[in-house]
Amino acid sequence: MSTSPDTAELQPGVEDVLAVLRSIGIVLDASDAVVRSTQAAVQHGLVREGELVHRELVALAREVRRSGDIHETELDLPRGPLGRGRMVAHVRAARLASGHVLLLVDDRTHANRVDEVRRDFVANVSHELKTPVGGLVLLAEAVQGAADDPEAVHRFAGRMKVESERLTRLVKEIVDLSRLQVADTLTEPAPVDVAGAAADAADRCRLVAEGKGIEISVTTGDRAIVYGDRELLTTAIRNLVDNAVAYSDDGAPVRVIVERQGDVVEVVVSDLGAGIPPDEQDRVFERFYRVDPARSRSTGGTGLGLSIVKHVVANHGGEVRLWSQTGQGSTFTLSFPAAALTDLGEQQPRP
Repeated sequence: MSTSPDTAELQPGVEDVLAVLRSIGIVLDASDAVVRSTQAAVQHGLVREGELVHRELVALAREVRRSGDIHETELDLPRGPLGRGRMVAHVRAARLASGHVLLLVDDRTHANRVDEVRRDFVANVSHELKTPVGGLVLLAEAVQGAADDPEAVHRFAGRMKVESERLTRLVKEIVDLSRLQVADTLTEPAPVDVAGAAADAADRCRLVAEGKGIEISVTTGDRAIVYGDRELLTTAIRNLVDNAVAYSDDGAPVRVIVERQGDVVEVVVSDLGAGIPPDEQDRVFERFYRVDPARSRSTGGTGLGLSIVKHVVANHGGEVRLWSQTGQGSTFTLSFPAAALTDLGEQQPRP
């Protein structure tokens, strides 16, 4: 729990209550400065360097302090200063002694979005699974019809293996994407070293890259720490590197750069590959959208990788930008709110 020493004395028991709360707890003094807060308030981006981040919460605290009444409301708050990620927050506010105000915040994003995602999930699955399932049925029939031709059976069995692997990948990515969309993966954000996540992501792509003679270079800076989920951040960066390798010619370089710029941590993934036409760039983050369906089939692409990137970034309060020119390559830049070093205290980033 973070504290501010130069404040009026709190009522007895307030700190004890905050220490056991499952909700996010914040106590403000008469000047709206944060004098007590649970660590979750910092991790969810509501408190930064002893200040309440969202004006909506400040306005609510002032109204409660003025009226003396308990207020309960639901607010739609940005997850961070970047991008379009939102947090649906149920807030209960009450006035304490000496002008203090207590805010209790519950993240309701998961509950509010679950029904919408279920509808999308059913529609997407029923549509996207038709092709690989139908292909497997046809191949199975072909194997039956070629029972007396070992060479044909071998060829069809090989195709069935490819389609099965694609189906497995598709189902996994649909499940991953649905999990991200209901925002149930950041219930306990922790400090993450983004440089380490980027290095892991590059390592997971090196085997395929080496097969094409592609070198993946990773350049990282210091203090690139954000609050979030390390595995999700690694997945997002890996998806970008995977795409860069898949759409680059043999021997072309792929570069990953991680650096902190003030209050922002940026991850840049660039390649010298085929590039993306201008009229396609606004659509590449849509679910199942493929710029080049024929090439996606040959590379095993599902059309979900960039959609997963978009949702990971949004759930971390960040944004993703794209620069690309046909024939000159593409550069994806992920920007995240950096963890304030003063808020980290004794916490250490995940190794």
